[in-house]
Amino acid sequence: MRTNATRSYRADGPARAALQRAGRNMRYAVSMANGPGRQDQTGGALKERVDEQVKEPALYNVIILNDDYTPMQFVVDVLEQLFQKTPAEAYRVMMQVHLNGRGVAGVYPWEVAETKVDSLVTLACDAGHPLQATIEDA
Repeated sequence: MRTNATRSYRADGPARAALQRAGRNMRYAVSMANGPGRQDQTGGALKERVDEQVKEPALYNVIILNDDYTPMQFVVDVLEQLFQKTPAEAYRVMMQVHLNGRGVAGVYPWEVAETKVDSLVTLACDAGHPLQATIEDA
């Protein structure tokens, strides 16, 4: 016994001939928008496919500059709070600043980088430290 719910039926002999005759005389109420003899909205011209590409914003490095007066722990705290660095990453960047005179705190679009620098300078000024930061092309 078959358990399939779908079965295909095939007309043979006189039933098939009747179906074929009926099919030739059937009329369909479906119209084809771009059928023969019809033009589309471009007036017969070719349509160009437009690929919209989203341009990524240019990125900039936020560079922290070394000075002889800002405590290392303050720099680590700022990197953790303002730049969302882990303690290990913050320590590594702080040592880069201490040893090389500068270190990359993060890479951001221009507006975000500008806000980060302003926030850093404000935090340092409020704490009485001369810590400075700049923005450079990434």
